[in-house]
Amino acid sequence: MKADSHAGFTGTHLELIAASENASRAIPPLWPLSSSVAVNPFIGQTGQTLAETSALLGRVAGVAVTMPRSWYAGKIASGTITDADLADAVALVGGGSVAALRAAALAPDAVAKALPTVADLAAKASGIDWPALIEERIGAWAASYFDTGQALWQVTPGRGAFDSWRIFATRDLTAEINGLPGFAGFVATTSEKPRVALSMACEALGLAAASVPSYFHQLLLGLGGWSQVARQKLWAAELAGKTDPVTADMLTIRLIWEQALFLQYKDKIAADWAQIAAQHATPATPSDHDITMAALQEAADRAAQRSLSQTLALPAQVANTTRPALQAAFCIDVRSEVFRRALEALDPNIQTLGFAGFFGLTAAHQGFGSDVVEQRLPVLLNAGVHSHATAPATEDLSARYAARAYRAWGRFKLAAVSSFAFVEATGPVYAGKLVRDALGLGARHAMDSHKPQFDDSMTLEAKIGAAKGILGAMSMTANFAPLVLLVGHGANVVNNPHASALHCGACGGYSGEVNARLLAGLLNEQLVRDGLAAAGISVPKDTVFLGALHDTTTDAVTIFDADLPFPAPSLPQAKGWLAAAGRVARTERALRLPRAGSGEAVATRSTDWAETRPEWALAGCSAFIAAPRTRTRGKGFAGRAFLHDYDWTKDEGYGVLELILTAPVVVASWISLQYYGSVVAPDVFGAGNKLLHNVTGGIGVVEGNGGNLRAGLPWQSVHDGVALAHDPLRLSVCVAAPQAAVTDILARHDGVRALFDNRWLHLFLLDDAGQMVARYTGDLGWEAMTPSLTKVAA
Repeated sequence: MKADSHAGFTGTHLELIAASENASRAIPPLWPLSSSVAVNPFIGQTGQTLAETSALLGRVAGVAVTMPRSWYAGKIASGTITDADLADAVALVGGGSVAALRAAALAPDAVAKALPTVADLAAKASGIDWPALIEERIGAWAASYFDTGQALWQVTPGRGAFDSWRIFATRDLTAEINGLPGFAGFVATTSEKPRVALSMACEALGLAAASVPSYFHQLLLGLGGWSQVARQKLWAAELAGKTDPVTADMLTIRLIWEQALFLQYKDKIAADWAQIAAQHATPATPSDHDITMAALQEAADRAAQRSLSQTLALPAQVANTTRPALQAAFCIDVRSEVFRRALEALDPNIQTLGFAGFFGLTAAHQGFGSDVVEQRLPVLLNAGVHSHATAPATEDLSARYAARAYRAWGRFKLAAVSSFAFVEATGPVYAGKLVRDALGLGARHAMDSHKPQFDDSMTLEAKIGAAKGILGAMSMTANFAPLVLLVGHGANVVNNPHASALHCGACGGYSGEVNARLLAGLLNEQLVRDGLAAAGISVPKDTVFLGALHDTTTDAVTIFDADLPFPAPSLPQAKGWLAAAGRVARTERALRLPRAGSGEAVATRSTDWAETRPEWALAGCSAFIAAPRTRTRGKGFAGRAFLHDYDWTKDEGYGVLELILTAPVVVASWISLQYYGSVVAPDVFGAGNKLLHNVTGGIGVVEGNGGNLRAGLPWQSVHDGVALAHDPLRLSVCVAAPQAAVTDILARHDGVRALFDNRWLHLFLLDDAGQMVARYTGDLGWEAMTPSLTKVAA
């Protein structure tokens, strides 16, 4: 449905409409489970500081954005947070003094309490839990409306969200049965135009324009993942240069519930509501408590940065400067850091690189026998190339039909009308498989043997341009090894609705082998190599590129050697190195995983239906480093650092640096802050308990049998059952580049600058030895690092 025309609206009405559109952008988007990506839950607040966000979200959600005081007290008592950290935090954020912060950490926690909604006031007046009923009824409608294929039918398909809900609500008697007489009839009398209905609801509630920004934000945030699914549709529309009114429609739906309840209980709640509306009209100003907690978080961040600086100050492992025997480019994902370090330790002739896992190819890909176009690219970008999977020459068309039949069968077994029939009919057949999987003995799914290739629309000139740009961005323009592996990553798990969250965020929540194989094929084309040579990048005739996939749950690497255009004599040795590195990486990862036992036992976790923690994914991420690998090689970051290769001396005009700061760094910030939000505010920004999850609509999960969709990470993804597996720290970004170049880029990108100015991210410069030598202080200013921070502990 198209957005309402604004003709005929008064100035006040237009203010309300503008406020609804702004509120739509104050909440984070949520991608479906099939292609989930990490999202910064504070994406609408990056223009504010942590203390300011604390004041706002305390008002609208009753949520804290920092840890309980005892968490900071524990770090102070252990010496992790020092008095120097506290002093620096006081100087930057406030909080009184070091002594005041120490005392604050030992004081009881202050419980944040959101302003009541009309539904909250009505519940208090009537004894009926109206917020819960609203959550359940909107959830019942939204699960069908936003369904992505799990159900065999949807509520009013093809209609706009508000139109669809009105049809649903005028036939739903649940509210009337529970004590709101005439609600269905009341909905029928509202305007069919959602913006008109929104304005009329605000008038009925007596809301001034100054009150609605935080009130609208509160109502949308209270809808949980449902409003975030709508926000994702708006995000996608705006990325394509369009718009979508669905998020504002969701707000109007929630407002009509408020309007109806206000009319029902007006005599009992009007006075209280007038006071609350007046509070909404005042700015959400940080209290002393908000500032104190932000200062304690700053001190925790500083403590982690000191530890990072000590690791960076260690001498780097020496690598051979002659032609490497093997080069392997991995995703910058923190899980790759462990494997890269293990692989390089096997032989100084092995060189690894870090690059965003989509390998610079913004591919819209169609799998073999599939009608789904997969957006295998960062969600910040639009697709630039198109690809499809081809069948092996020996495969007949029956495979295509089999693939389609398998998808249809999958839909049948998930559909409401057939799920019980499916269990009755196939239960005995599946019994053995269920037992094997429950015991962790299930067989792995075979890797996709269908080779991806670009569509014919990609010209040779475009291929050469892409190859040159990608190799330049990887700082890989000379000294090529005989074998160059492009290693995407993915996770092969069972019984896990959040499986795509373990895949590659840079590939849109898919595994990374498609992009890796596409780039390898591109770089193996002789005409492309000829074009590269003419541009000054000479690839030796004996160099072959091969795509590979790193399974992050098992640390096994599959090389797609069927794609070889000519023999690669070094391939057997490379496979041996990868297998050995996998054993080392599994052993290291086993130290963090609960009940992992030996390193080899890690490999069985992904096929165990009862395992809620097949791996830790990106839990623990705390740093992003863009520098030549020679600065970080052999330094152990314990799987907590994103490592992006970057050599500023080869970056004329600093275009690659600009790309890194505006794309991979932003994506990494989304990941880091999703983990942060899921830890500090799990009830609002976390997905809850995996043991209670039910998939709904193929979109996301609910806890139990309905209600709000849960966004963020499940508790089992950040907690091992005893303690946190992720320390909520804001990401420290370390860049080996001239200060003037970094400052210039920040000055031209307000959105990126806001992340650093408001300290959602911290920014540092590295010197030629890889040590942290300057800290960004905000407002395009820098300060030299103190000796105590860069000194290596004895």
